[in-house]
Amino acid sequence: MSTFGRRYPISLFGESHQRAVGFTIHHLPAGIPIDWDAVRQAMKRRMPKTTNATSRREVDAPVVLSGFHQGTTTGAPLSVMVENHDLKSEDYDALPFRPGHADYPAHIKHGGANDPRGGGHHSGRLTAPLVALGEIARQALNDPSIVVGSHIVSIHQTDGESLAHPPDKETLNSLYHSDFPVINSGDAQRFTAVIDAAKADHDSVGGVVETWISGLPVGVGSPFFHGLDGLLAQLIFSIPAVKGLTFGDGFNLTRLRGSQANDPMTHDHHGVRFTKNAMGGVLGGLSSGQPVRFRTAFKPTPSIGKPQQTITQDHHPTTLALTGRHDTCVVSRAVHVVNAMVYIALLELLERNEESL
Repeated sequence: MSTFGRRYPISLFGESHQRAVGFTIHHLPAGIPIDWDAVRQAMKRRMPKTTNATSRREVDAPVVLSGFHQGTTTGAPLSVMVENHDLKSEDYDALPFRPGHADYPAHIKHGGANDPRGGGHHSGRLTAPLVALGEIARQALNDPSIVVGSHIVSIHQTDGESLAHPPDKETLNSLYHSDFPVINSGDAQRFTAVIDAAKADHDSVGGVVETWISGLPVGVGSPFFHGLDGLLAQLIFSIPAVKGLTFGDGFNLTRLRGSQANDPMTHDHHGVRFTKNAMGGVLGGLSSGQPVRFRTAFKPTPSIGKPQQTITQDHHPTTLALTGRHDTCVVSRAVHVVNAMVYIALLELLERNEESL
């Protein structure tokens, strides 16, 4: 089921080639102002902008169905849809199962009744309303001390510059509002060249995104099944194309001894502090007071022009070379979805934290 949340239940609806996609969020208090221009700008950052992205062009304007009146939320469920207009559904007529997509398992699960066009309900198209919801969650938090920012670390086998030290809030805000967030502006050109080369070869590439959360108080999260990292992981892994997630130094910690891996603590006139942050700001499912840091791995886009071995819906072997409208690399768009998912998680987690005090 496409639902999430206990304090603020969320449901996600729609399919790639149906009339619209959208969300409903329950229990938002009445009287919360929403800056819809900021919501539209967040959605615009997710939209394709280069020749390497899908040529599908949607307006991506949020349409409020309920829960908002005269500038603020009303206390009723806030329901928003994003209409689908630029459709070429004929591209999916009689297609075999597409390698790397959910076509085959969805066909089996739903007895062939699923809508396979553009991936149906499994499509990255549903990240459009999620980005809108993420910006609404950011505004609903109404806490300028908590800032989220992500940047692209690598594309394919090309690495970019990473942050050597925890970023300040101005840096994170700049990354959040950037269309193509990187630490070194030259990395954008190098990454684009890698994507261009893959497109010229009728292929695709993936990449890695690093995310920072600054300003969280100590103790956000709940053991065992509702920890900060656990709920973040649930939402991040729901983003199409995500195949990996690590907090702090991640798998590199397995190469260290505990004496090397642990984050030493001290106390001075500033209070408790850590001398490093290998754990990524999360201990036992709770925020430690340090900036939270994690990395998300995105697989190469499965829709490519190279011939791939597959089967038809009646299980006959065949090959498939896709010629429709597809991203060569989703990372520069998906980075904004990561930010949105973090704010959605924080809205839920911080409210739960208040309840448990």
